[in-house]
Amino acid sequence: MDIAPIMEEVLLKMSQQKKKISPKNYKERLFKLTKTTLSYYEHEKGKRGNKKGSILIEKICCVETVHLEEQTPVERQYPFQIVYDEGILYVFANNESSRRKWLDALRHEIKNNSNLFKKYHSGFWADKKFLCCKQAVKNAPGCTLWDSSGKLKPDQCYTNKHLPPIPGQGREHTCLPPIPESGKTSLKIVVALYNYNRQDNTELSLVKGDKYYVLEEHSLDRWKVRDTKGTEGYVPTNQIRERGQSLVICNEGQASSKLLKAQSLSESTETERFTLRRSHGINHEDSEDSSDNSLSVQSVNVEDYDWYTGNISRAKAEQLLKQKGKEGAFLVRDSSQQGIYTVSVFSLALQDKNGSIRHYRVNITPDNQYYLAENHLFDSIPKMIQYHQHNAGGIVTRLRHTAAVNVNRVPSSAHGKWELNREEITLLKELGSGQFGVVQLGIWNGKYDVAIKMIKEGSMSEDEFIEEAQIMMKLRHPKLVSLYGVCTKAYPIYIVTEYMSNGCLLDYMKAHGKELQQTQLLEMCLDVCDAMTYLESQQFIHRDLAARNCLVEKDLTVKVSDFGMARYVMDDQYTSSAGTKFPVKWSAPEVLNYTRFSSKSDVWAFGVLMWEVFSLGKQPYDLYDNTQVAQKIMQGYRLYRPQMVNEDFYKVIKSCWHEKPEERPTFQQLLETIQSFLEE
Repeated sequence: MDIAPIMEEVLLKMSQQKKKISPKNYKERLFKLTKTTLSYYEHEKGKRGNKKGSILIEKICCVETVHLEEQTPVERQYPFQIVYDEGILYVFANNESSRRKWLDALRHEIKNNSNLFKKYHSGFWADKKFLCCKQAVKNAPGCTLWDSSGKLKPDQCYTNKHLPPIPGQGREHTCLPPIPESGKTSLKIVVALYNYNRQDNTELSLVKGDKYYVLEEHSLDRWKVRDTKGTEGYVPTNQIRERGQSLVICNEGQASSKLLKAQSLSESTETERFTLRRSHGINHEDSEDSSDNSLSVQSVNVEDYDWYTGNISRAKAEQLLKQKGKEGAFLVRDSSQQGIYTVSVFSLALQDKNGSIRHYRVNITPDNQYYLAENHLFDSIPKMIQYHQHNAGGIVTRLRHTAAVNVNRVPSSAHGKWELNREEITLLKELGSGQFGVVQLGIWNGKYDVAIKMIKEGSMSEDEFIEEAQIMMKLRHPKLVSLYGVCTKAYPIYIVTEYMSNGCLLDYMKAHGKELQQTQLLEMCLDVCDAMTYLESQQFIHRDLAARNCLVEKDLTVKVSDFGMARYVMDDQYTSSAGTKFPVKWSAPEVLNYTRFSSKSDVWAFGVLMWEVFSLGKQPYDLYDNTQVAQKIMQGYRLYRPQMVNEDFYKVIKSCWHEKPEERPTFQQLLETIQSFLEE
């Protein structure tokens, strides 16, 4: 006889991924809590199925909510975690009331356990780290104080993230006690760039020059802040700029108070005494004092300078520097080690007649001073760079020429409104044409380079597209081509996107593929896989992944474009006999047979895209028409191994073409596999 349950409800469960190759997925399970056990069962058509797992109550160490990730789907808005001796179980309730009941019931049952934690992790374990504290060990001690009664302690280092209130339904602001001006705070400080009047009751008005404390970084576009009087509200991020931010100092070697001379970093040895956890070059104390008062820079934020390239690989950095080919060409990039900056420099003064490249780690002292070389300390990275632009100061040559490519790029903070003013866009020249119509290079707001797709009337299902595109606009990832907005109030409709100077990946491979090394081809595949891993995590299906729908930046970064748009194309190439739109030569068997799209059908298309990359832009199945291709695929025929692919990596490509969708790898698994090939 079953023990009478305390609670019983169908909840969404995330897979625990106890094995490295285990996929990340979400399944509905019937959860049952008794005095001794928390069990979960299969649940279909209202009936309880086989038991899938159970946890003894005495083994549970902590029960708490989890911070929401950005772009969290609606069905996963109410997560909580059950930490026990073998791992962490993430569960998603249907609403806040349900979550609260489960938390209260579980806490009541475990209150006398002797193994309760004092600290827990407030963020999910994802991408091999905890999102709250970035610790990369799954059993690492917690970073946030936990009260088993469920009450937040005053020194708790994180606050629960909730979706912002619906505009117009928010309550009036409640003023909290003001933060003393003289007191120190661990909160990030921002300064208002402009006067801003709030648009609804959820927002906070800004006064130009005033400082505000960041309470919650809800998204790229919208942060919750508090003013010095204690009033809280949401503000657009394009109205503010960081003023100060806490630094985390990481001692990665044998600690020493003696500063090191600048070290040229090799791939295998990148050890430093003190390294900087990325803080965008901003000092913790907001101090105006500099170790070199003769230097004056406009901003201490590295992202405001054209020498900063962001997250590009070592190989891409070297390619940019060689393309520049000038003595002292340099750039600043994110290091391969998360949170660290590296300065890469090209010099002709070394023994190599073709020039040589050195990579220098940006170091930081315990006093929050930045340096590349001994005796040259600065209170911000821009001041350090400015000094070395005039003095070698211990590195191979002075920094003379910027080799970065971030010119006229729309900042992420410029995103926001959906309908753009057509008058703010100036058309410059035609870039090409596609299934939607002509693509033009243009200038937005007089300063930003953008690509404008001018939609031919009748070429797409406009009403459906506009509704879906508002969702697409919210998808943000470094390897996705940004959709900035649309102009729909007159014909032709404009779709305004990020401009990528090297055009589409297919054309680039045909024109320049023979110039590229195998490592660069792998990196291109990695870029695409990175974007698709993000879309997979957001449960967003591309439906038309192919080299023609990826674009190439000047530094050879590849970004995925036109995600989700294949459904709105009116073109024979995309139309089956049943009227459903898809590109046959990139389509999986379940799409050809049943028009069944999923992330796994995107994985099939990604395999074809990798084949396109390594065949340097050849047409897949070039000897067959669409009908023959469909027949061949159903008979088990697969694309041959391109000459530039070795047997081991061809197995990875072929794994994407398994007949059964569930046997194909996830994009997350493919991402890790491609990274391992690059490391080798």
